Amino acid sequence: MPLLKSWVESANSAETGFPLNNLPCGVFDDGAGARLGVAIGDMILDVAAAARAGLLPHGAALGGRDWNAFMALGPAAWAELRAALTDLLSEGSEVRAQVVLVPMAEARLLMPITVAEYTDFYAGRTHAFNVGSIFRGPENALPPNWLSIPIGYNGRASSVVVSGTDVRRPWGQLKAPEADLPVFAPCRRFDMELEIGAIVGQPSEGPVSVAEADDMIFGYVLLNDWSARDIQAWEYQPLGPFQAKATATTIGPWIVTKAALEPFRTSTPERERELLPHLQEPGPMIYDVELEVALAPEGGAEATISRTNFRELYYSAAQQLAHHTTSGCPMRVGDLLGSGTISGTAKDSRGSLLELSWSGSEPIELPGGETRSFLEDGDTLTLRGAARGDGYRVGFGDCTGTVIAALKDPYAR
Repeated sequence: MPLLKSWVESANSAETGFPLNNLPCGVFDDGAGARLGVAIGDMILDVAAAARAGLLPHGAALGGRDWNAFMALGPAAWAELRAALTDLLSEGSEVRAQVVLVPMAEARLLMPITVAEYTDFYAGRTHAFNVGSIFRGPENALPPNWLSIPIGYNGRASSVVVSGTDVRRPWGQLKAPEADLPVFAPCRRFDMELEIGAIVGQPSEGPVSVAEADDMIFGYVLLNDWSARDIQAWEYQPLGPFQAKATATTIGPWIVTKAALEPFRTSTPERERELLPHLQEPGPMIYDVELEVALAPEGGAEATISRTNFRELYYSAAQQLAHHTTSGCPMRVGDLLGSGTISGTAKDSRGSLLELSWSGSEPIELPGGETRSFLEDGDTLTLRGAARGDGYRVGFGDCTGTVIAALKDPYAR
């Protein structure tokens, strides 16, 4: 598909992540209150104002502070709104004078959805193999079930925050290998994880197929699953991550709809073990989206520390969602599914510092001469992603967070 031309000139640049082909959904506030918006070039179309003017369908669901009510209307409504937005913003639009645009630089971007529930998966084979190799050796890297099911855990919806929110270093129980007992202290091995989050736009009441799950997904966001590795090492057996993953999960402010990503569908990696029928894919279920991680120390220059691709995931979001429903677990509008860390096979394509520094044994070097094994206070992490079309990019915007110092002992008296 070629670049679709818009009367918004900045949307026609090959450099923007927000051409007419994209139209990602967000929530913004320019001082007049939070409302729904769609990114176009370096501007935001005021969706609420367009709905009040009768320019968009389903206006009753477009006047709130999140996209949940609209998502609940279902795929037919999603397609109708996308078609109407495309007509409004296309080069030959006859109603452009009625469209309210707000400069993105003058707006604050807010949470695009109200997160109903949050589940984080472990669906990247290279990441799972790397982590298993670090802790158990390459001969026992993958758990016996890993090639049969998407492994995941239920996280905390309450700790999901939007890009730009500071993330405070957590306290927790830490136990050094040589110590007899744990201590209560600030995390010393704080990490990030490069992920994509799938936004569930339709509910379910029983098991769904992979194809049905794909139809339930409204769109995708960048996601950073902040991880306290030392807290996790002590707590995770036998029930898996808990407090180590509850500090914060940062998502990008823009939901790139599944419709915008359709031209970039591709297949998941070749299966090493045949999946059971209910998890087999009816067609390509992953997307060709280039991803990168940048780190900027406090007062220092930003450096890209990793580059990889969404297609590295072994299990697609549709497979993850279908698996989530097999027990009869109901899914809700606004559920968020984290993909798990997306790592490639090259050293500079690993999606976490745990892998990049190989658990601290191989620190990475930043441009100013500083090194990192794990995150230090003042470090800013930025995730970026874009699918590349013919003369255009479908971008996700930046997903950023800065690590700030732990509080003083919260239990000190």
